[in-house]
Amino acid sequence: MRIEEVKREYEEVLKELQNPGLISDWEKFETLTKRKAFLEKIIEKQKEIEELKDEIEENKTILSGKEDAELVDLAQSELNGLLEKRGALEKELEELLASDSKNEFSAVIIEIRAGTGGEEAAMFAVDLFRMYSKYAVQNNWKQKVLDSHQTDLGGYKEVIFELSGQDVLSKMQYEAGVHRVQRIPATEKSGRIHTSTASVAVLPKPKKAKIKIRPDDLKIDVYKSSGPGGQNVNKRETAVRITHLSTGLVVTSQTERNLLQNKENAMKILEARLLEMQRKKESQTLSGTRREQIKKAERADKIRTYNFPQDRVTDHRIEKSFHNIEAIMDGNLNQIIEAITK
Repeated sequence: MRIEEVKREYEEVLKELQNPGLISDWEKFETLTKRKAFLEKIIEKQKEIEELKDEIEENKTILSGKEDAELVDLAQSELNGLLEKRGALEKELEELLASDSKNEFSAVIIEIRAGTGGEEAAMFAVDLFRMYSKYAVQNNWKQKVLDSHQTDLGGYKEVIFELSGQDVLSKMQYEAGVHRVQRIPATEKSGRIHTSTASVAVLPKPKKAKIKIRPDDLKIDVYKSSGPGGQNVNKRETAVRITHLSTGLVVTSQTERNLLQNKENAMKILEARLLEMQRKKESQTLSGTRREQIKKAERADKIRTYNFPQDRVTDHRIEKSFHNIEAIMDGNLNQIIEAITK
């Protein structure tokens, strides 16, 4: 976020705080008040820097003139102090802006899909979901499944879930891509090693004010939830399908027994995907877009390989391998994530 954006947001926050109806929504009032204080801190820091720039220019003017030596020495000494102070303030401002950028998203939506490898790929999707779930517990993150589609044998064709908590985006953003597994499936009788894939997308979850969706731009259908093999697991129509008419995006949710909760889950997925589309338009070179992350889930199109026979996980982006695969699949991802972040 840049200063111009901060000032624009500050004006919007002030307008919202002047809304008389806000008095009945204490939680929103508290959030806006905290946001106002944070934005004021940034604006004030920028104002201090601008004032210092004026003083620095005045001292430079004295130095470029023909004033007496004593005045020049005084100006030079003062200039050095002003430059040092400006450098410190600019560093503080950058840290404030960076911290705001990190905290802009306190939740992410993860999409895992089975790729090449049939049922074994679906079982690998289950393993990845379990791995991230256990990693979430280690980080004290909250988790909520938004949608899932299982196979007859209990694998996942697709599972979409939300993770929320401190540093969730910075730690999870590099998990996006195609993951490959090499192992002997439980259903393999001849002992052959199979290679399968699953794709992972990591979508930042936007704050409520970030994405605005018009109700008349939504087509909402309800239907009966279904389990493996198409069996109805719910006699009532509680599953939700939402179509965003202007973009053609379609999202579903059927994990809850309550229609309203499934609708809320589907809206979370839709908002995250709309934000991703918006970010992609803003920067065509932005990495981590869902299209790039999902791709075709082909065997050769991978970011990481989990080789069970050799007890090794290899991240191909940093060309580094990690051992003790069982511990890694049990959620001990810190060593890998720290290595990639560096």
